[in-house]
Amino acid sequence: MTKLIIDNIPVEVPEGTSVLEAAQSVNITIPHFCWHPALGKAGACRVCAVKMVDGPVKGIQMSCMLPVQDGMVVSTTDPEAEAMRGHVIEWLMINHPHDCPVCDEGGECQLQDFTIAGGHGRRRYTGRKRTYSNQYLGPYIQHEMNRCIQCYRCVRFYQEYAGGIDFGAMGSAQKVYFGRFRDGQLESPFSGNLVDICPTGVFTDSTARFRARYWDYDMAPSICQGCSLGCNITPAARYRELLKIIARPNRAVNGWFICDQGRFSPAVAVNHPQRPRTPLVDGRETGWDEALEALALRIGEIKELHGSGSIAVVGSARLSLEAAVLLPRFAEIIKAGALCYFCDETEASRSTTAVAHLSPANAISMASVQQADCIAMVDVDLLAEGSMLALAVRQAWRRGASLFLVGAHASALQADAVGIEATRVDTLEEVPTRTFKNPVVICGTRHNPASTIEKIMQSGNRTVCLLPGPNAFGCAMLSHEHEAISLSQALAKGQVKAVIAVEADIPADLLAEISIIATLDWQQTPTVAAARIVLPTTAWVEMDGTCINNEGRAQRFKKVMQAGLPVKGFAPAAHPSHRHRSTVPGGDVRPAWEIMAALITRHGDEQGTEPLSGRWEPLRQLDAEGEGVPVYDL
Repeated sequence: MTKLIIDNIPVEVPEGTSVLEAAQSVNITIPHFCWHPALGKAGACRVCAVKMVDGPVKGIQMSCMLPVQDGMVVSTTDPEAEAMRGHVIEWLMINHPHDCPVCDEGGECQLQDFTIAGGHGRRRYTGRKRTYSNQYLGPYIQHEMNRCIQCYRCVRFYQEYAGGIDFGAMGSAQKVYFGRFRDGQLESPFSGNLVDICPTGVFTDSTARFRARYWDYDMAPSICQGCSLGCNITPAARYRELLKIIARPNRAVNGWFICDQGRFSPAVAVNHPQRPRTPLVDGRETGWDEALEALALRIGEIKELHGSGSIAVVGSARLSLEAAVLLPRFAEIIKAGALCYFCDETEASRSTTAVAHLSPANAISMASVQQADCIAMVDVDLLAEGSMLALAVRQAWRRGASLFLVGAHASALQADAVGIEATRVDTLEEVPTRTFKNPVVICGTRHNPASTIEKIMQSGNRTVCLLPGPNAFGCAMLSHEHEAISLSQALAKGQVKAVIAVEADIPADLLAEISIIATLDWQQTPTVAAARIVLPTTAWVEMDGTCINNEGRAQRFKKVMQAGLPVKGFAPAAHPSHRHRSTVPGGDVRPAWEIMAALITRHGDEQGTEPLSGRWEPLRQLDAEGEGVPVYDL
């Protein structure tokens, strides 16, 4: 450990830490633009100047470029350092436009914050500004090049960190331009991170353009529902509409970034005007009491007609852990003939096999994947099954790791998308894992049979297994514990005649064989369309909940926004009258677990309606802003 003094505060940090990072460790903020925790130092902006008062280095220095040394005495408030930072800020602002009032970055702009903090409030420059023409970069990212301060963060992320090749720096001297050779959509599956990483308003989210300021947003820590990796995000909403997704750092999971699919896809489904928002019985809108009573009567009718055990309760990997835990209790109380967490037998077998063989000894986080020296990707397409893992693999490759694409389903396109080189082999046995110190095997449940997954898990290597949904781990664990079967298996036995689907997407071939008594869901799916009773549930951004990612890490997500029809979603003729009301239009929805709890109570069971009880009780107080906890010891 290295000892130094910063602003009269003794600091002790590991060797190799920069002065800027050492200052941050004791909550001293040094202005910076080019430095980023994931990208490191560049020395491009020159605004992190500090005064080295005593020690092995003296004078004005750039704190992001200077490693700490024993005996250093640093001042961030020295007049010379403050003057240096003030001059740099003023120089950066010479060509910057006066467009803060119309810039979407307003309120979350580093340049704005450090300009004011540096005392620069009056523009002395009266000459002509340097200007650029903007580019079309696709439907998701807005380009405003005049706001650029040449910090090089964008190109360092896009080319070095993410491996993109269609975006870069062009020009020289004072005419550096960050963009593409020609207009067109950015090709990297991680291009949306330019929005978060840019310290000014050069790259902003087009999907939320001119919709709100930072202080207008409803925000809360949440977990991406796009795949099983469990990336941390901060959804931003206003007026009951999900406007955009912001990456939230979690060093153990996704680091600082997220993929474009997780950033831009969720809002479409959450804001869909045709989402189920009111209970329906045979296509007719009803109140909750009537809908629950109708469901209870239908359950009784089915059992009277076909006998006890003729109903299947079906969930899916979309369920929160709270709903997944209550599913067996609900199936038990209505005397269901089958409890199903998966519709497809193959998917169920592969998922339960993977979860049964994962343990603290062989499970590995995305952060640890970056430290591997050998990575074998076995019949898996990372871009389709877990995009952020491809970014983690690239970081390992940049550190010198050897990469192998194993099997016919390990597409070379995934390597090309992040600019890495990998050797193609036919079988895992051809990968010399024993010659490396820290090998990692990545597989998925989409193409690998259960026997292969079991063999990989028992090979002694650290393993990442991508599962078919955000809470597939929890569903597979509960499926094994409660001896659940897949819906296809239940139907093959011939006893099941009707289904209650809880946020489950039942395949079309199975839909044709059964009657859907009721569906609890927030998406407008074919299963919802086929249901006789529809009980609308809240989307994940409209409730608190828990999910378990592919490595067995339980993470908490918090309610972001009030459920209800977005103000923008109303047609002029359908807009509600301006009167005081106790309910939000379209807001009469409930979390799936609460609906099941109400049904359990209605069937006479006053116990067992608290989902996170017993072994799951420690998760109740789980910090949504923490790194999560493993569930193996619960």
